[in-house]
Amino acid sequence: MTIEAWRITGQSQIDSYVGRWAELAVLLVNELAVTRARGRPVDPPADRRAALEAAFAQQGRPTGRALTGADADRLAGVAAELHPAFTGDVAALNAALVRHAAVPNLHGDPPVLAFHAPGADLVDAWAADAGTALAMVIGVGQGRRLRTCEADGCELVFFDVTRNASRRFCGLSCQNRAKASAYRARRRT
Repeated sequence: MTIEAWRITGQSQIDSYVGRWAELAVLLVNELAVTRARGRPVDPPADRRAALEAAFAQQGRPTGRALTGADADRLAGVAAELHPAFTGDVAALNAALVRHAAVPNLHGDPPVLAFHAPGADLVDAWAADAGTALAMVIGVGQGRRLRTCEADGCELVFFDVTRNASRRFCGLSCQNRAKASAYRARRRT
């Protein structure tokens, strides 16, 4: 009897390709589709292209292609389409995959696996690849790793890469706010 390696630790292998595109989905949703972050209301960026370029630079992530204002505006729609996947809405994710023509194929030299047509524009390519990455995470039974922050007043999403998928907050500030709030509630009773 053979036991697959991922069953030993209870973890599926999520490769760097899937992780990279899932992180892009997180970045798009957090920059363009969230209305509350860390307990405060967030206004949509006035200049989406500048906001995305700043977020890419902060993460040290090159875009690969020139991002136009029209692309950034369309990516806001993609972010809104991908946001429900972080709460387990697979129907919305499936609709996004169909809308952006996500189809596995090899292209380039050397050939690279992608989930967008070789001639796809930047927005459809990113949407197809990021949506497929989220679908792959969910499809291997790791959907609980796609999370929304549990702190009150925060809608930020994240891709939980902890060993036991136990992360609950987008960051330390939300974790501290939640702990302080729980402490104050205990003190009142």
